[in-house]
Amino acid sequence: MKSLPAVAAALLLALAAPAWAPVWAQFPTKPIRLLVPFPAGGAADNVSRIVARGLSEGLGQQVIVENKPGGDGVIAANALLQSSPDGYTLLMGTATGMNAVPVMRKQPPYDPIADFTAISRIGNFVHLLVVHNDVPAQTLPELVAYARANPGKLNYATTNFTAQAGTLQLMKATGIDMVHVPYKGSAQSIPDLMSGRVQVSFDSSPAIYMPQVKAGKLRILATMMEHRSPLAPEAPTLAEAGIQPVQTQPWGGLFGPAKMPQPIAERLAREVALVLRQPEARKRLDDHGFEPEASTPDQFAAFVKAQLETWRRVAKEGAMTLDSP
Repeated sequence: MKSLPAVAAALLLALAAPAWAPVWAQFPTKPIRLLVPFPAGGAADNVSRIVARGLSEGLGQQVIVENKPGGDGVIAANALLQSSPDGYTLLMGTATGMNAVPVMRKQPPYDPIADFTAISRIGNFVHLLVVHNDVPAQTLPELVAYARANPGKLNYATTNFTAQAGTLQLMKATGIDMVHVPYKGSAQSIPDLMSGRVQVSFDSSPAIYMPQVKAGKLRILATMMEHRSPLAPEAPTLAEAGIQPVQTQPWGGLFGPAKMPQPIAERLAREVALVLRQPEARKRLDDHGFEPEASTPDQFAAFVKAQLETWRRVAKEGAMTLDSP
């Protein structure tokens, strides 16, 4: 009879243990879905496929990229919210879906901190200011002077909130006026840029337009990053061109649904770090102008929170009035 309390305590502990606890050491035992919030062929898609390939090798299970474009990332994010937090459905989140949408939408569709599990930062997308060859400007200051002399004459293309925010910050800092033409992805915007339907673009898919730059049909005038891009070392930063730098960052990272078991999130974060250290993966990311940077789940959650505050500050200052419902 004296052993009954001990037996009862053991039974209570067993009942209180998470149902998925035995799965931690076995994860993964089946293929994993990686949701991408933009169309195939763009920067987010290209980076996701490079990372997915490396994760497949490291995890021993196929990581399948599934494109769910639309709503500036909301469609893909909502699909993740409806999935089980078991590590088998993940999201390539970006600043657009996880920073801009929650700040700029009148009715935010989700809370990027409470509704998701931050797994690992993956890095930063390069955003380059590209113009059509017919634009009579060889430098960013010349573009600003031309736009000031011709208000509303230039059309600018964007493929996401982050690019639009960068352009709006540039327009506010320089006092220029251009007409916004939104696109779902770079695969749709670049042909119009090459044809001259739009003349200016802040774009993060250099693999698509670099051949046209080399052919002299497009020109890169600047980068919105804090430093020059190896893809276009001759293009100055905004600060080097004498213009106030853009405060919002174009980043990408891996998310799961809320309440994902910490051991699974940490395992995935370690695998991401290993992928980003692989020479072949780094070379392919470099070719796309992507700057890899891994993190722990806690570090990534803190980064997302800090970027949210940056977006809120920029929006409050009036630098952004986005076309949002």
